[in-house]
Amino acid sequence: MELQQLTVLLVEDSPMFRVMLRDMLQQMGVKNVVEQPNGKAAMEYLASGELKPDLVCLDLTLPDVSGYDVCEHIRRTPAIAHVPVLMVSARNLPEDKAYAEEAGANGYLGKPFTPEELEKRVRQVLKASVPRTSA
Repeated sequence: MELQQLTVLLVEDSPMFRVMLRDMLQQMGVKNVVEQPNGKAAMEYLASGELKPDLVCLDLTLPDVSGYDVCEHIRRTPAIAHVPVLMVSARNLPEDKAYAEEAGANGYLGKPFTPEELEKRVRQVLKASVPRTSA
């Protein structure tokens, strides 16, 4: 899948980090980045069915609902259960990564990271989650 055609849902409570991540995604060629400041807003956006994301970049530590809970919500919702989730967090302990995987995350990226690391991880997550039906 070409990055230009992606819709990425970016869930990050830090305005500064949200802008930085959005800019990195756009520099990678992603045209459509939808930003949500917390877990509740992200779940409401997903429930609205407004625009199904091709990828969710999800902060682990959000002020209201944890990234784990948002990820589990995505996995329990049939219409979006297949959408790949990339957890992005300053928490880099092995158990954080294990919990993220348990919650259904497709990838994990520890902060801080470079634009190259973000792009590599985004491509890995997308490649791993592409249905194998097309030639």
